[in-house]
Amino acid sequence: MTPPRILKKTAIALAVLVLAGCATVNISESVDQTNQELNGFTNGKLSLVQTDEQRQAMASKASEILKEPLSQAAAVELMLTHSPQFQTVLAENWAQAAQAAQSGRIHNPVFAFERLRIKDELELGRLLSFGLLDLLSFPARQGIARTQIDRAQLQLTSSVVDQVTQVRQAWVDAVAAQQAHTYAQQVFESAQTSAELARRMQEVGNFTRLQRARQQSFYADAALNLAATRHKATATREALVRMLGLNTEQTAQLKLPDRLPDLPEAPKAASDVAKQGENRLDVRMAKQGFDANAKAQGLGNVASFLDIEAGIRYDTIFENDTGERNNKKGYELELALPIFDWGGMKRDTFNANTLAAANRLEATLRSAQSTLRESYSAYRTTYDIARHYRDEIIPLRQTIADENVLRYNGMFIGVFELLADSRDQVNVVVQAINAQADFWRADAALQATVVGKPMMVSVSGAAASAGGDAGGGH
Repeated sequence: MTPPRILKKTAIALAVLVLAGCATVNISESVDQTNQELNGFTNGKLSLVQTDEQRQAMASKASEILKEPLSQAAAVELMLTHSPQFQTVLAENWAQAAQAAQSGRIHNPVFAFERLRIKDELELGRLLSFGLLDLLSFPARQGIARTQIDRAQLQLTSSVVDQVTQVRQAWVDAVAAQQAHTYAQQVFESAQTSAELARRMQEVGNFTRLQRARQQSFYADAALNLAATRHKATATREALVRMLGLNTEQTAQLKLPDRLPDLPEAPKAASDVAKQGENRLDVRMAKQGFDANAKAQGLGNVASFLDIEAGIRYDTIFENDTGERNNKKGYELELALPIFDWGGMKRDTFNANTLAAANRLEATLRSAQSTLRESYSAYRTTYDIARHYRDEIIPLRQTIADENVLRYNGMFIGVFELLADSRDQVNVVVQAINAQADFWRADAALQATVVGKPMMVSVSGAAASAGGDAGGGH
C-alpha cells in the first residue's frame, strides 16, 4: 500500500474516532446532577431559565410565593429560579464547561486551492492538511477535557452552595433587623413618654432640671437608635431583594415573617457533622485540579518539542497546446524545528502548575477538617448563647419586670423607674434577637462548610456579655 493511501486511511479512521469520542456538555444533565447532589440546599428547584415561556412561568411562581410571608426555604427557591444574578452564575458555568469540552477537540482540517499559469500550462493545486499531532494526542486531550468538565461540575455545585448560603444569611439579617426595629420603636415610645412626663413635672416644680435632662437624654438616644434600626431594616431588606432579583412591583409585595424561627431543641452532634463532611467539595475540586494539571503536563511536554502537520495533495496540470491533462498525487509533512525555541519555558510552566496544584491539594486536605471544627465551634457557641438568652436571661428579666410592676402598684417605685425597667427589658430582648440571628447565620455557614464551601461567622462578644446587664439594678 502506498504512503498516501496509508495516510488517507489513517486520517479517515482517526476522524471517525474523533467524531465518536468527543467530550460534550449537557447543561440540563449538569443541573439535574447538582439538584441530586445538593438536595438539602436546592430541594430540586435549581433550573436554568432559557426561554420566554420559562421566564413567564418563573415570574408566575414568584408571584405565588410572594403572596405569603417569605420563609427562608421560599427565599432560596425564589433565588434559584428567579434571580438574574444567579442565572448569570449558571450561564457562566455552562460556558466554562463548554470551553473545557472544546479544548479536547482537534482543529478542523484546512483545504487550500491554488491556480497557477505558466505560459501555456495551467496547474490546479488542491491540499487538505490537518494537525497530525492533534490526531495522535486526541485520547490524551479528551482525558484532560473530561477532567476539566468534571471540575466545572464541581464548581457549579460550589457556586450553588455559596449563593444559597448567602441568601439564607441575608434572610436572617432582614428578619432580625425588622424584628429589632419593632422593639426599638417600643423603646422610643417609652422614652418619649418618660421625657414628656418629666417636662410636665418640671413645669409644676416636681422635677429638677437635671432630672428632666436625664429623661430627655434617654429620649434622644432612643430616637437615634430608632433611626439606625430603621435604616438597618431597610438596608438588609434591600440586600435580600437584590439577591432574589425582585423588581419594583415584586419588592412592594415582599412580606417578611414577624420573627426568626425558634431554636432547635438540640444542636447537631459534632460526630454527625464530621461524618457528613467526609466527601467535601473543596477536596474533590483540588483533586480534579491536580489531575487536570498532571495530564496537561504530560501532553504539554511532548507538544513543546515539536509540531507536525500532515497534508494530502492532488494537483492537475493542463497543456493548452496538446490538450493533455496530468494529475499529481502525494502527501506533505511539515515539522516545526526546535532551533530558536526548545520549549523549556513552556515545560517549566506545566511543571510549575502541576506543583502548585499538588500543594493546593495538600493544603486543602490539611485545612478541611480545621475549617469544619471552627465552623462547628461557632455554630455551637452561638446556639449556647441564644439558648442562654431564651432559658435564663429573658425569664429573669420577665421576673424582674413583674416584681417592679408589683412594687409600682405598691408605690415603692415611681413611674420613671418602671419605664426605665421596661426599656431595659426591651433592650435585652433585642440582644436575644441578635444572638438568635447569630445562630441561624452560623447554622447556614456550617451547612456550607460541611459540603466543602468553608464559610466562617464571627461570634459576637457584645451578645455574650449582655447577660451581665440583665440582673442589674436601676
